[in-house]
Amino acid sequence: MTKTQDRAAFEARLRAIGTARYHDNHPFHAMLHAGKCNITQVRAWVINRFYYQSRIPLKDAAFMSRCEDLSIRRAWRKRIEDHDGGSEDGGGIRRWLKLAEAVGLDPDFVASNRGVLPGTRFACDAYVRFVRDMPLLDAIAASLTELFAPAIHKNRIAGLLEHYAFADDEALSYFRKRLKEAPVDVAFGLNYVLDHADSAEKQDAAAAALTFKTDVLWSQLDALHHAYVSPCLIPPGGWNGKDGVTGDLGQTNSMESMLERTAL
Repeated sequence: MTKTQDRAAFEARLRAIGTARYHDNHPFHAMLHAGKCNITQVRAWVINRFYYQSRIPLKDAAFMSRCEDLSIRRAWRKRIEDHDGGSEDGGGIRRWLKLAEAVGLDPDFVASNRGVLPGTRFACDAYVRFVRDMPLLDAIAASLTELFAPAIHKNRIAGLLEHYAFADDEALSYFRKRLKEAPVDVAFGLNYVLDHADSAEKQDAAAAALTFKTDVLWSQLDALHHAYVSPCLIPPGGWNGKDGVTGDLGQTNSMESMLERTAL
C-alpha cells in the first residue's frame, strides 16, 4: 500500500510534476519566446490557444454546477469573471482577442473558432469533460498548472517584447493580468488539495489529475508544431494561414509561401 505523504512532501510531489511536464518545456514555446516563430506560426498559436481560453469558463461553470459547497462556489466564481469579464468590458477572453488583433487577425474570426486544429479541440474538450465528470478533488487538482503559469507568462512577455513587432502593453495585457490573477486562484486550489487529499489514494488521484492537465497543454502544442512547424501537415479543418488575416506586420512569413507551394 502506498504511504500517505505529509503536506510538504505532497506539495513537492505536485510541483515536481510541473518541473518535468509543464508546457514551458515544449519546443514550440522555446521557438516562440526566442523570436523564431514566423508570423503565421504566431497566428496559429493565437487561434488555437483562444479555443483553450474559451473552454476555461465552460469547465469552471461545469464545476460549479455540481458543487454544493457554497464557500467553494464563492471562491471559484472569480475564475469565470476573470475570463468572461463583464457584459461590456474586461475579462481574459477580450484581452486575448486584443492579442489576436495585434498579430493581424480579425478578432471575430478567432472568436468563431474556425480553423482550430482537431488536436486542440480534442484536448480542450477532454479537459472540460474531466472537470465535469471527475471527483471535485481531481477537478481542482487539475487546475494546479496555475502553479507554474507565472514563470511562463514572465518569459513570454519578455520574449515577445524583444522579438516581435506586434508586442506592446495592450497586446500582452492578457499575460500581465494573469500574473496577478493566477496566484490568487492557485492559493485556493493548492490549499484545498493539500487539505483534502488525506489518503494515499487521494494523493495519487490528485497527482494523476495534474499530470492529465499537463498532457492537455502539451498536446495542444504538439498539434501546433506538427501542423505549422514540422512536418507542416495541416489536418482537415485546420487554419490555412490565410483566413481571417488583416495585416502582414511587415514580417517575413516563410510558412505562407510553403502553404502556397503545397496548395493547402
